[in-house]
Amino acid sequence: MEYTLTGTTMQVLTMQVQQGEAIFTESGGMAWMSDTFDMQTNMEGGLLGGLKRAASGESMFMTTYTCTAPQGILAFSNEFPGKIIPLPLEAGESRICQKDSFMCAERSVDLEMHFRRKLGAGFFGGEGFIMQKITGPGTAFVELAGEIVEYDLQAGQALKVDTGHVAMLEPTVNFDIVTIKGVKNMFFGGEGLFLAHLTGPGKVWLQSMPIANLAAKISPYIVTSS
Repeated sequence: MEYTLTGTTMQVLTMQVQQGEAIFTESGGMAWMSDTFDMQTNMEGGLLGGLKRAASGESMFMTTYTCTAPQGILAFSNEFPGKIIPLPLEAGESRICQKDSFMCAERSVDLEMHFRRKLGAGFFGGEGFIMQKITGPGTAFVELAGEIVEYDLQAGQALKVDTGHVAMLEPTVNFDIVTIKGVKNMFFGGEGLFLAHLTGPGKVWLQSMPIANLAAKISPYIVTSS
């Protein structure tokens, strides 16, 4: 499987898929394809698996596209302004992602719910208790909001991040929350009461425009019926 990424803020992922190769995605995730694919939709993992995916922001049903000709074209597009990030994963290698970030992956990749164990990070960390865990072997693709900045944290190195800007991290990174110090900072600093606290070692991916922030900016311009 080979791929190209086209565009800037509303990207398109186009795959060149060879015969016998399979790509899976959430229900309704495909944008266009050549007439060379067998399409199979099912509730992988049964009802429990479907409910877990729904809790992590994906659809209960997943669709697998298997190429039946020597070659085929399969395309996916962004659901919001942002970036499509390829994740080439070795066997057992994982990434922890925000809810609803999974786009598609090779059939060998495993997608599951990730439950954040720390109560503080779960309540106040911006993404709630449930995130997504993507594990290799194989290549997966996630869609993240806005521009993406990567940091490779050394052991003990930490970042304080406004909640919601944490898009993805390696499992070795410790994700916790800290309280903003100072009453005036809490109530008038504009950052709320808590910040995400990320401690290395490991990589983190931060997004410049979380969907909640984008929605808050455009909501005053949406006309609603009285």
